[in-house]
Amino acid sequence: MCVIGAGPSGLATAHALASRGIRFVGLERAPEVGGLWRQPGAGERGPGYRSLHINTAKEVTGFAAFPMPDSYPAYPRHTQVAAYLRSFAEWAGLLPHIEFGTEVLSVRQDSDGSWLVDSRGSDGKTLCRRFARVIVASGAYAEPLLPDTLPAGAGSFTGRMLHAIDYHDAREFEDRRVVVVGLGPSAVDIAADLSRFAAQTVISVRRGLHVIPKQLYGMSCDIIAEAPWFAAMSMTERREYIEQALLVARGRLSDYGLPEPDHPLFSSAVTVSDEIFSRIRHGAVTPKPAIAALDGESVRFADGSTVEADAIVWCTGYRMAHPFLADGCPIGPSGRVELYRRIVAPERPGLYFVGLIRPVGALTRSLEAQADWVARLIAGEAELPPYEGMRQEIDTYLESIAERYGHGLGASVQIDVVPYQRELQREPHTV
Repeated sequence: MCVIGAGPSGLATAHALASRGIRFVGLERAPEVGGLWRQPGAGERGPGYRSLHINTAKEVTGFAAFPMPDSYPAYPRHTQVAAYLRSFAEWAGLLPHIEFGTEVLSVRQDSDGSWLVDSRGSDGKTLCRRFARVIVASGAYAEPLLPDTLPAGAGSFTGRMLHAIDYHDAREFEDRRVVVVGLGPSAVDIAADLSRFAAQTVISVRRGLHVIPKQLYGMSCDIIAEAPWFAAMSMTERREYIEQALLVARGRLSDYGLPEPDHPLFSSAVTVSDEIFSRIRHGAVTPKPAIAALDGESVRFADGSTVEADAIVWCTGYRMAHPFLADGCPIGPSGRVELYRRIVAPERPGLYFVGLIRPVGALTRSLEAQADWVARLIAGEAELPPYEGMRQEIDTYLESIAERYGHGLGASVQIDVVPYQRELQREPHTV
């Protein structure tokens, strides 16, 4: 058994396997557990900026059997999360099973149905190993994504351009003028962070997104999302409940100079942030529309206004990528993820994915539910339906999710945490 990745998804998977006595080998490219929560070392590229904190409450972000320490704040910083994940791996006895500094180069299925995994170790040597099953738990989004078309005059810009993946410390931009592009989680975090050191911080927003604070009605939003009473509501009732709370808590986004969303709440990913509203109110962050053109150090926006900038940080997301897998998996011909229960590749027996989901709420409990179900399958405690049944479930799911989120790639991995966890727990094909 091979488990690829030692971030939260990989550790949840390793723990579920180890708890059932299932032998496995974990392969992790980094020198330590933690995934994006681990601060990248010298020469490493990756997320993990110094100001990064979790946006979900520690009660539902920690693993169920190993809660985060009481001494941690409600929303720990990345160094605390990394230390916690290391402690979890030690507590669960997972470290001896993980090969660190090992990059997976290729995963391919042999004619007999087994899986060949080519990897390169920290010593630079390559190795090919055969496994009965492979679990990909290395995360969903790895490659930085820039706009398909950069603004006119981008080549003339005299300042520094970088993607959020290469942003680490706001102090690097002290007394500089910076434009942050985007309104996702990284964009609002980085804009707020920069505003304490930069001479000027502008956030450029092309399309409105729903931005919600970490708490509503005195409760963490992710705890609300997992509450049985909230899950029992209809989608219309959920929207009305949260929208009313948002009006009370922060008013309208247009009150801050941000564009109003052009889509209903819960029909796309939301951005969670308390801080961006305060920084805008205090004049530390200035909202602007999309960048229309660049000329030297001048940045012109769609409304005709201009600023001078020393740097532009593109917080424009990541591309889903599994370069070690053959084309067509897990993204099918439709351009969407095609996995049974968002886990199993029907056309490739023995290949599983854990963590390839985007929840409305905290991620951890859904990871644990996925990992536990995979472990039950491998241990013979559950079995998969026939191929036709898996394909039918995938098609039905993609049709239903498209009604709410559209047909995009990101929509195909969207889940509601409580219903999804219940589906896995009551999976009918139990032996």
